[in-house]
Amino acid sequence: MGYILVLLLSFFISLGFSIFIIPRILLISFKKHLFDIPDERKVHQGIIPRLGGVSFFPAVVFTLSLMIGLSRIYGEDVFPSIICGSDTAVLSFGLSSLLLLYLTGITDDLIGVRYRQKFIVQIFCAILLVAPGLWINNLYGIFGIYELPAWVGIPFTVFTIVFITNAINLIDGIDGLASGLSAIALLFFTILFSYQREWIYAALSIVTLGTLIPFFYYNVFGNPDRGRKIFMGDTGSLTIGLILSVLAIRFSMYDATVLHKIPDAIVIAFSVLITPVFDVVRVILHRARFHKNIFSPDKNHIHHKFLALGFSHRAAMITILLISSGFAAMNLLLLTHININILLFLDIFIWTTMQLYLTRRINRLNASKAKNK
Repeated sequence: MGYILVLLLSFFISLGFSIFIIPRILLISFKKHLFDIPDERKVHQGIIPRLGGVSFFPAVVFTLSLMIGLSRIYGEDVFPSIICGSDTAVLSFGLSSLLLLYLTGITDDLIGVRYRQKFIVQIFCAILLVAPGLWINNLYGIFGIYELPAWVGIPFTVFTIVFITNAINLIDGIDGLASGLSAIALLFFTILFSYQREWIYAALSIVTLGTLIPFFYYNVFGNPDRGRKIFMGDTGSLTIGLILSVLAIRFSMYDATVLHKIPDAIVIAFSVLITPVFDVVRVILHRARFHKNIFSPDKNHIHHKFLALGFSHRAAMITILLISSGFAAMNLLLLTHININILLFLDIFIWTTMQLYLTRRINRLNASKAKNK
């Protein structure tokens, strides 16, 4: 059995696990009245369970453990191993940090956790991840910087992990958005890591993708009146955010031992995360500009702007997914033709221009409504 077949088997196992467990999470949620109650900040109506993310971590751990176990039983000739010796420490520390953040997410979804406490846990999880050597060691020429010393790269990586984790958490505002953006990124990482023959990271990507697909179906197409709709909650968004940060950082690391290493990997690694990352930066700057607490919730995210323009939830979600895919495709196509700094500036310019255009459209629409009253 080749590595690609192992990846496909991993995908279908995680897919099946998620298909099996999500209806049972729905059943428990309704029996125990574990709902996401709507308020003035939320855009949904009715009572909907928010524990969909409870299925993510068990599905990932079960599938990866099973794949590694089968390799140990049947041997490399029959069942190629997705993990090599150098990956063991990263996997061990990674699963430990993932479990800790997963439990924090469950606690937050059930009884609530203050954001300061969540940040402390996230920082500790990030430190666990960099401990075995998973940190950004090269910027590939961004701002003229190449190799990073450990005393710069490690704190920068801790910040990046916390930032990406929260970016996925904050973009989870309408049905299918966080899971859709994450699914696109995971598909990209599966292909990229397979090309680089880093099978454990390719497996982590495709297994997580398998867990997301059934959730996406229930989240987007589930009927709330029949008790078939579910949200991922902080449990899911924090889990997925941490996994995506690990994948992005590993792919962007400079490692001479990796065969078929893609040039300027850091641009590709973060291209698939441009939408949630840029959106959080813009929202933070907007709150700081008007002297608001940067951690206070509001309705200024990109999905809120499309809703304000009259888009339906599904139309807004599809539009943002297309925007995210467009950024990733553009960067992949232009990377070998223009300087990395010019490409970064182009991304920022396009994003800023788009935001200004949306804001102008919203202001005109609001002015027109006010005039017609």
